[in-house]
Amino acid sequence: MKKAIVLLSGGLDSTTVLAIARNEGFQPFTLSFDYGQRHRIELERAAVVAEALGAKDHRVVSVDLAQFGGSALTADIAVPTGRTAKEMAGEVPVTYVPARNTVFLSYALAYAEVTGSHDLFIGVNALDYSGYPDCRPEYIKAFETMANLATKAGVEGTERLTIHTPLIEMTKAEIIKKGLALGVDYGLTHSCYDPRPGGVPCGACDSCMLRKKGFDEAGVEDPLLQRGT
Repeated sequence: MKKAIVLLSGGLDSTTVLAIARNEGFQPFTLSFDYGQRHRIELERAAVVAEALGAKDHRVVSVDLAQFGGSALTADIAVPTGRTAKEMAGEVPVTYVPARNTVFLSYALAYAEVTGSHDLFIGVNALDYSGYPDCRPEYIKAFETMANLATKAGVEGTERLTIHTPLIEMTKAEIIKKGLALGVDYGLTHSCYDPRPGGVPCGACDSCMLRKKGFDEAGVEDPLLQRGT
């Protein structure tokens, strides 16, 4: 069984990606990050999801991006609420964490070298998302090129590293339908950028709004709402 490193936040997208990697026959090694995010419940959810979906190993890496701030997810900046889809698509939002995916993929690349994996999975999405620059196909392609120049396997030509982005051209509704077809329990996940005490979703941030839109368009009820959390 081929090994794969799967970046796992505990959210809807990354959980679906983990299910896809497993369904494609990969042995998943999941990697989450404690980067100073205000929505820390995602780390708890990531551990639960990793166990539920059969990750071979689950690691949490500490890298304090809050030292730099510059994002509503890592600094004392208000998380935008109640925005329309048009407003979300208008500009890079303040919830963008500078260079976050570059940092995460770099760690995943190191983990891949150590585990002997040549496949990385990440849940970036360029359609039904908040316009982050490090979720675009051209960014992923460029990082993959760099990765194959920077690794022992790439230099020796023994195996090419591949970054898998199975969700990159899917709507949120399509992602949800795919996950449900693979048996994903989205009640285990967490999406909110600014959760209330106890991890209760705010229901108004961009991530909550996109999640709601996805479930509405998929024609199914969000299990988090069914459970009253």
